[in-house]
Amino acid sequence: MKNAFTILIAALASDATARTFTIHNQCYFTIWPAIFTDLNVGSAMPDQPTGWQQDAFHIVSFFVPDNWQAGRIWARRDCNFDVNPGPNSCLDGGCNGGLECDPHTGTGVPPATLAEFNLGVNGVQDSYAVSVVDGSNLAMRISNNQGCHVADCPVDLDPDCPAPLKGPFDSNGFAVGCKSACDAGLGDPVNNPNCCTGTFNNPSTCTPSGVDFYSYFKGNCPNAYAYAFDDPSALFHCSNADYTITFCP
Repeated sequence: MKNAFTILIAALASDATARTFTIHNQCYFTIWPAIFTDLNVGSAMPDQPTGWQQDAFHIVSFFVPDNWQAGRIWARRDCNFDVNPGPNSCLDGGCNGGLECDPHTGTGVPPATLAEFNLGVNGVQDSYAVSVVDGSNLAMRISNNQGCHVADCPVDLDPDCPAPLKGPFDSNGFAVGCKSACDAGLGDPVNNPNCCTGTFNNPSTCTPSGVDFYSYFKGNCPNAYAYAFDDPSALFHCSNADYTITFCP
């Protein structure tokens, strides 16, 4: 039997300095990881397709430029790109573009657990976080080779997700996602503390006490963003690190 772990390492396309990012799929099923870079913030992009298939227990590594800004990585579940390629090709996390997410509009359909990065340059530290602000579809961990803080949502939030947030569901009726109160449409469509919109669009008015089901997400995932202004407990920093994103840690 061949080694259960397959390592795919992309060749560095230029002589620019870069970090190594490694994606571990420790789930017992196939996932379809995706990468999105907000090109309104920065032009540097990872040396890796914006979406790919990754089988259970496989590992993929690639290079990311030192100045990668406003980047996010997540995984899609239950995908079929043969029919209707695009955001509806996956039960959750799908994106415009199909297998490879569109570089301009392929941000991913909630619910999806996100790994978010702003890599530091010129002496500025990296910032990184796990976010369930857009809901959750898989447990996730961000670790690094510098001994900096682990950001994670180590619990599968889907099975015990509160009823108003639960779903979508696979063909067997099992939940493969847990929406945020915002994405579930709870609250006023204009002034909504669940979405930190309208008069709640700042840290002083959008607080945990006003976010429905905040305690479910934060209680299970204390090292992850549970709503938009969760910075003090969920945003971590490191310098010159290589990062590992593990799904189903």
